[in-house]
Amino acid sequence: MIIDAHNHPDFHGYTAEKIIRDMDENNIDVTWLLSWEIPQSEYDVFLNQRNMPPYVQNGIPLESVLNVGKYAKDRFVLGYAPHPKRPDAIERIKSAVDLYGIKLAGEYKSRVVFDDPDSIRLLRAFGELHLPTTIHLEYGTYSSDPTKSKVNRANYPWTDHWYGGTIGSLERTLNLCPDTIIIAHGPGWWSHISSDDLYDKQNYPKGKVTQGGLNPLMLRKYPNLYADMSGNSGLNALTRDKEHGKEYIIQNADKLLFARDIYGPAGTKLKEHIDGLSLPMNILDKIMFENAIKLLD
Repeated sequence: MIIDAHNHPDFHGYTAEKIIRDMDENNIDVTWLLSWEIPQSEYDVFLNQRNMPPYVQNGIPLESVLNVGKYAKDRFVLGYAPHPKRPDAIERIKSAVDLYGIKLAGEYKSRVVFDDPDSIRLLRAFGELHLPTTIHLEYGTYSSDPTKSKVNRANYPWTDHWYGGTIGSLERTLNLCPDTIIIAHGPGWWSHISSDDLYDKQNYPKGKVTQGGLNPLMLRKYPNLYADMSGNSGLNALTRDKEHGKEYIIQNADKLLFARDIYGPAGTKLKEHIDGLSLPMNILDKIMFENAIKLLD
């Protein structure tokens, strides 16, 4: 069995039919389908231009999750997270659970630090509702210099986009919300697999991993912390130092979830990498589906 613990509807042009076909082609049994609620003042305009359909102006709303999820109810687990600065955020997540059977909170990705008082109140509500919560941590590392960035952001108010704050914000949140299961994700999280100083300078640091990174230390310290391996950031962290990456998976197998955060050819790379590691079957089962099932029990 394979569970993709992080993906989105209407993402990169993938409709419900295309998502299900992609799942079948990659032997994905179940996908966690996540929203991304974000106001226009916070979203990354370049990301939206590249990845979102024309009718979606800001992020990925709950409506998109519901519209795709209804096509194959046995293949999707639905997730939603309102923006923490919405006055009705807690009422909205409670209604989403009651009306639509939401089982997950996520993707929780905003330009609000995780330990902001409004954020803490909402994250505690997720815990009270027994919703595992996928968060996105990203430092602002993009450059406004077009020679150093894929896109020139110099004409926009923000030349880079941070989300969630820092690893310190995340750790304080784990202490303040002990009853909320938090699944860490994003470049800011995965750059801390190493104790080097590249975490706020490069989204995808290269080179040998230096022991003592906060990522593995926190996974071992906090029982309410897990991590999904999705996106370029997860794959980069596991492949920048392949020997270390394999040992990292084995040592943290009880806390890791297979996830993609993308469809198509790019969505096959993590599975191909894992297949090449010759991991013990009990380790594979944990990361590919057992941990995801455990978090929803």
